[in-house]
Amino acid sequence: MIPSDTLRRIASAALPTLRAVERFLLPNACVSCGRAVERGSPDALVCSSCRWRMKPLLGGCARCAHPLPPVGSCRVCSAWPREIETARSAVWLGPEAREIVHRLKYDGLTALASFAADVITKHVSPPLDQGGALLIPIPLTPERRRTRGYNQAELLAKALSGRWGLPLALDVLYRHRDAPSQTRLTAGARGLNVTGAFLAVAPPGGRRATIILVDDVFTTGATIAAAADALSSAGWARIAAVTFARALPFEARIG
Repeated sequence: MIPSDTLRRIASAALPTLRAVERFLLPNACVSCGRAVERGSPDALVCSSCRWRMKPLLGGCARCAHPLPPVGSCRVCSAWPREIETARSAVWLGPEAREIVHRLKYDGLTALASFAADVITKHVSPPLDQGGALLIPIPLTPERRRTRGYNQAELLAKALSGRWGLPLALDVLYRHRDAPSQTRLTAGARGLNVTGAFLAVAPPGGRRATIILVDDVFTTGATIAAAADALSSAGWARIAAVTFARALPFEARIG
């Protein structure tokens, strides 16, 4: 009779192999389209077809990367605080990216933050110079965080921290006022909705660190601008922003 501790060691050693066989025979379903992911990467969360269909932002405004209007300067970032130097997003918020954001934000699929960070690092270079840069997620109010159980922007910032080798700062920017959902609001209403929603602490004495705000989606830029207002009022002079996805321009949504 084989001793029980030996059986446990054999089972423990065989477990990774059994799990690998299971993932090969029963691969994950893509969180975006629901089809099985490729057998070559059975633990993937998003299939190669959906990854391919996500379109990166190319060209556009030098400051915010949004498509420029036919005439005149950029209408997206013209009213932003001057401290915001750049804002970048990895991909457009098409059907695939929208489903990924929804599953990360509302369905508890927190592993998607790592996937989103991979997409960002593929399409976006770390903004500004890297001397003393801090990654700061757009915060939730304590009540919203308790309800959801996590902050998806914080998970994304933590994943980016490892990939870009930049420290994460969770004690600089706070959200003291919750705002109603922005989903159905116009651009102007979104700005009013988040005005005054954030508070920030001053930078340490003599330090001029760059702040890189991190969020899952850029819709009109109202949230980023409101956060930057609080940071600039507290004395932070250089601010950038990075998001996984960006809402399509109005012309593309109605076309």
